[in-house]
Amino acid sequence: MSAIDDLPPLREVIGRYSLSARKSLGQNFLLDLNLTARIARAAGPLEDTTVIEIGPGPGGLTRALLAMGARHVIAVERDERALPALEEISARYPGRLEIVSGDAQHFDPRPWLGSTRAKIVANLPYNIATALLIDWLSIEPWPPWYDMMVLMFQREVAERIVAHENDEAYGRLGVLANWRTETKILFDISPAAFVPQPKVTSSVVRLTPRRAPEVCDRRALEQVAAAAFGQRRKMLRQSLKSLAVDSARLVAAAQLDATRRAETIPVTGFVAMARELTHIRNTT
Repeated sequence: MSAIDDLPPLREVIGRYSLSARKSLGQNFLLDLNLTARIARAAGPLEDTTVIEIGPGPGGLTRALLAMGARHVIAVERDERALPALEEISARYPGRLEIVSGDAQHFDPRPWLGSTRAKIVANLPYNIATALLIDWLSIEPWPPWYDMMVLMFQREVAERIVAHENDEAYGRLGVLANWRTETKILFDISPAAFVPQPKVTSSVVRLTPRRAPEVCDRRALEQVAAAAFGQRRKMLRQSLKSLAVDSARLVAAAQLDATRRAETIPVTGFVAMARELTHIRNTT
């Protein structure tokens, strides 16, 4: 019996179904159910909540979410070997676990949600974690269909997500994430907690959508950030030339010094430059 329910320990489940983690799927299974429960609690009260989980594997976090009272969990799993283990959990929590066999990168939860909003809680596969996050941050129209994301990343990626100007990890991902959401690293998890052990520490990050982020075109913001950070050691007057517009106009619109570099510019500065980029393109 486990610490959170009367289902078998995860090591027993993994052994029974031969669920050796596959590097090609970015799998690192978290077996400590006390830690999975901590992740579930980080998403706040789960009663009357629908949760989207990506890559549940043998179901450690899935079990924690259900044990913590989630009304409905939609678990998207690409690895067919894990489906029988998830079916055991579904039988333990009848009517509360929906198992979707498929690739999360091609999964649109909106038909499953209807008018219901959701939270995304997941120990994301390392190899698709950043791509999935960017997809969720790029949803149009905004605000999105989710109220919160509680996600696990490699520590290096987590630092990029929460970074602001003058932080070493600040870059394009930090601009996009902090423009549309409030971000925070909640806690770290040691490599020893996983099977197999990764070479790096993992971090759990909470992202809460801003109801009304500063107005600008998302694509223009991404283009300005890509240009600026693409040559991050150069001054803005030089790095922004790749946008094929007068870089001086972009910098002036944001009331910035053209000799500054990308890592010193706050999100508000990038938003102002993106608005000016859109204005220039619309008038020419």
